[in-house]
Parts: sequence; C-alpha cells; structure tokens
Amino acid sequence: MKLILISGLSGSGKSVALKVLEDDGFFCVDNLPPLLLPELAKWHETHNPSLKLAVSIDSRLGIDISRFDRLMALAQMAQIQVRILFLDTRDDVLIRRFSQTRRPHPLAKNKVTLKEAIKSEREMLALLRDNAYVVDTTHLSATQLRSIIRDWAQIEISKFTITFESFGFKYGIPLDADFVFDVRSLPNPYYDDNLRSLTGNDEKVKQFFALNDEAYNLINDIADFLKRRIKEMRQHKNHLNIAIGCTGGQHRSVFVANSLAECFTDDYSVLLRHRQLLEG
Repeated sequence: MKLILISGLSGSGKSVALKVLEDDGFFCVDNLPPLLLPELAKWHETHNPSLKLAVSIDSRLGIDISRFDRLMALAQMAQIQVRILFLDTRDDVLIRRFSQTRRPHPLAKNKVTLKEAIKSEREMLALLRDNAYVVDTTHLSATQLRSIIRDWAQIEISKFTITFESFGFKYGIPLDADFVFDVRSLPNPYYDDNLRSLTGNDEKVKQFFALNDEAYNLINDIADFLKRRIKEMRQHKNHLNIAIGCTGGQHRSVFVANSLAECFTDDYSVLLRHRQLLEG
C-alpha cells in the first residue's frame, strides 16, 4: 500500500497539493489527526484497495512528533510505503498571502501576531520537515506547483531521488535546498547580444559553454562531490535537493543543472526544475 502525507506551513499550498493528487487518482483525506492513520489505512485497504492514499496533516491539530515517529514505525511493519511531502514558503510571502486573503492564521490566537504564529508553526513542524521531500512554494504559482507534485508523485519510490533546481541569486535562495552551488564564476552569455534573450536550454547557449573547459570542470567537480555525499546521506534520507544559482537564473545555472541531471539520471530518480524560467 502507498501512502503520501502532505504537511507544511499554513498558506503554503497544501490544499492545492491534495487536489492534485485527488485528480491523479489518489483517495484523499484532509486534516486527519495523525493517530487515526492506522484505522484509515485498514479501512482503505478494505474499501479502496486499487487507489493510492494521500492524507493532509494540519498544524492546528498539534503534531506530537514522538507519536508520529511511532506511527511511521508501525506503518513500516504493516508494509505501508509512506512518503512525506512538505510545503514551505518564505515568511514575508506567507504574511502577504494571509493579508491579501484576510484569513486568520490557525495558530494566531489571543495576542499572538501573525509573525509569531508562523514562527511557532515552523518550530512545531521542524522535525517533520527534516524527514520530508520539501518544496519551496515562495516563487511558484498554483499551476507550477501542480506540475512539480505530479512529477514527484510519479517517480519510483524505491530509488533515491535527486532534484536539481536552477535559480537566480537576486531572487533568493530556495528554501528546500540541501546543497547550494554558486556558478556565477562562469562566463555569462547574458553579455552576448545574440544569447541574452535565450536560456540554458537553447542550443546556442550550450555551444557557448561547449567552448569553455571551465564550465565542464565545475560540473565534474560538483558531480564528484555529490556522488560521495549521496553514499552517506542515503542511509538516512531518500531524496536530495540541489540548488544551482547564477545571477538571474536564466543561462549558467540552467545549463549546469541540466548537465548535472544527465550525470545522475541512469542511477537515480532525477527531477529537474528551472525556477526563474517557470516564473517567466
């Protein structure tokens, strides 16, 4: 049996994520108390054995991490394949979203400010986040988030998953990154008038870097580093998020992220995102 747990900060897009999985054939339950999961799993196996199960866990219920760990152990004993999706967003963006919708934060009670409520929720969910596949929704539209979730949900659960994400430093570092690599030292196609409007996905930009040994030396160095670290990290994680940044997230970071994805695609499940290109 396959089970996806969705959690994350209030306002980060959990309802969107649950709807995506429902549209893709999952039996979905919103805001379930964690301790009811075993009973739900038994009921689901009896009544909906052909469907995959997705459950959203809300911070309003108060997540007892010690009980949650025991729950995960019981799930493993019952041969339930559990994957956790955690949606995160920068604090200032969450504050703006709540201000625009005028919805109260679920933890903002009495004299607690919105900023304090978000901080409290982060602390409450910190350990859960550490054991999840994290998606930073700060710069994502609902459509872009749907695409990312569908790609993740369809990958092989048995394989270690690596996500390579290109981004622009001037727009901020992704919150979900395990490692961040800065490729701004490479020659920038932006200063070539014929390449400025293109991206690292375009053939002319690839040819630009093909003439530069520095780019491939950097790619090989990053790949060698990651191969060593993956051997260590896969003992306690089943995924790794790698962020590759340049100034604007259009040329250098896109090319390097694409090249790194090709290095690992034969041995791992690889996901590829180009944050600034998605925005465009």
